[in-house]
Amino acid sequence: MCLNVCNIGLKKFPDELSLLCLKARTSITLKLFNEANKNLKKAIQIDPDFIIARDTHGDLLLIQGKPIEALKEYRHVQELDPNHFQIEEKIKRAETVRQELENLLKDRAKKKDKAPQKRMSFEDEIKKALAFEKEGRKQEAEDIYRDILKKDSGHVEASTLLARIAMDYQHYKDAEVFLKNALKKAPDYSRAWSDLVRAQQEQDKHNEATESAEQLVIINPDFPESHMIYAGAVGAAGNHHGAIKAYQKAIELDANKPGAYSSMAHHLKTIGQTEEAIKAYRQSIKIKPDHTEAYWSLANLKTFQFEDREINTMKRLLKDNNLSDEARVHLNNALGFEYESQENFKKAFAHFHECNLLRRKSESYDPVETVNQHEKIISTFNENIFNKSRATKSDVTPIFIVGLPRSGSTLIEQILSSHSQIEGTYELNDLPKTINSIRRKHASEKRNFPEGVKDFTTEQWQAIGNEYLESTKQYRTEKPFFIDKTPNNFIFVGALKLAIPNAKIINARRHPLDSCLGSYKQLFASGQPFTYDLFELGEYYLEYQKLMDFWHKTLPDFVLDVRYEDVVQNLEQEILRILEFCELPFEEDCVYFYKTKRAVKTASSEQVRQPIYSSSVDLWQKYEDHLEDLIETLRDLLLELPISQQPKGISKN
Repeated sequence: MCLNVCNIGLKKFPDELSLLCLKARTSITLKLFNEANKNLKKAIQIDPDFIIARDTHGDLLLIQGKPIEALKEYRHVQELDPNHFQIEEKIKRAETVRQELENLLKDRAKKKDKAPQKRMSFEDEIKKALAFEKEGRKQEAEDIYRDILKKDSGHVEASTLLARIAMDYQHYKDAEVFLKNALKKAPDYSRAWSDLVRAQQEQDKHNEATESAEQLVIINPDFPESHMIYAGAVGAAGNHHGAIKAYQKAIELDANKPGAYSSMAHHLKTIGQTEEAIKAYRQSIKIKPDHTEAYWSLANLKTFQFEDREINTMKRLLKDNNLSDEARVHLNNALGFEYESQENFKKAFAHFHECNLLRRKSESYDPVETVNQHEKIISTFNENIFNKSRATKSDVTPIFIVGLPRSGSTLIEQILSSHSQIEGTYELNDLPKTINSIRRKHASEKRNFPEGVKDFTTEQWQAIGNEYLESTKQYRTEKPFFIDKTPNNFIFVGALKLAIPNAKIINARRHPLDSCLGSYKQLFASGQPFTYDLFELGEYYLEYQKLMDFWHKTLPDFVLDVRYEDVVQNLEQEILRILEFCELPFEEDCVYFYKTKRAVKTASSEQVRQPIYSSSVDLWQKYEDHLEDLIETLRDLLLELPISQQPKGISKN
């Protein structure tokens, strides 16, 4: 859209500098680098001292891996205007990239870290394929790489580049094969090791990813990036202390790494070292004032309040027309929570709304697809399927906490994790992966869940249970119970009854408006695309409710509903009820759950380290005037609640 507007404007005013630069900036966003370069050169030819053109040209050069040329442009801008926005930060960033490239060349010369000469064969073909990739013609590039490998099966560069295309298509298993092929011929090829870590992490191969990251550190021990990649690998494996040490090492090697401070802060927060986390987040902002993720992470602690200077900085950043949508999402969400803490709910909602308008543009969500999937689940998991024989009980009992996000699931998890016989883990993604893995192996037709499991035998359901329990071993010890807190698993309740009949399912519930509002305010890393629009949120809640009602009717007593409000008001009574459902004895430590020392990854990590509090109950009432779409969508459901829990303006008409 923006590109079309620029083209229309330039037809009338071909020498308009601002339009030329705007078109160049848009072209850079779309990765049309040649087009951007053409427009910037024309702008600079018209006016060699036009700051926006010089600044944008510097950005383009840096993106293209030309830090020395970028530095020349940035320094020219600084001479023209020493106070030009962010110019000092851009110069520092270009210097850092230049230094990293120099270090890489020195390191390779010192260690002779070069792949065999064979890697440089087919140079013309490689250049042609890379040009295709830049133009977005990945299939043509892939064909060239595959053709090279047919002629030379050990060609390192072709293997590595083919792996990257595979990862673009999320074919991580294929990428792993290509990268291992490259590393057989070039065992010191650090880029291949780095890519291999990512390919293995995406497959949840945490041990293998850690081993690959260790090799990267051995090859390049003086590179901070090596230690950061290693930190990411061990952190994903649940070794938060190891990740913190690795980030500290990276910072020792280069103290100007905002990403290292911010990532280290995530792990500090997870293990409960909140003050240290806040310091690390603030240090990342000090190094890079527009590191907006750090502002959002601070707000996401839920117990943090910004200083006035930090609030003013966020407001100033939002006025920058060049700020990315992602950065605006971070800042609006952070300011939303800040104003909520000040009880300025009007301003808070305005920022949450702006955040979600921007975020929804980048999310792919089809509400019709959700309706269709749930209808197929209800059709598939009828009474007949449960009349068949089921898998045998497992030695270990998983406790699945399901429901919608921000409905009190982390609180339930923390309470249960305080019990001596229960292992607290994380939001695991093993269940859907396991079901799809067995489905692909055994289904006669290539059908998705749930159709793909409709005709499964007892042995196939047993295979799902066995594989799930095997894959989750890496997250737990020998305790007889463990928790899987992935909320979206509510769609698999029927499958769990057949695959792991002794599983315990707890449905975390909350007032519908509080539940939806909590999701609307939360900026999720991934996986909850329905939460950024109030109308879609309301529709999703109705679908969730319909499916849970179906499970209760079809599988009575298999799912326990636990209301957040009841837990807050009658803690001991609810703990007794939950433990009785899990067939476990009462333990007093569950009442003092906030004293339990464990890693908590979710957005509620700081909240569950406090005694029970009621300030989040009925928070929707503070925002009621802004929730018209949501209230109208949930109208019939809300009318079933006691009058005291209904919105003021709702009526039966």
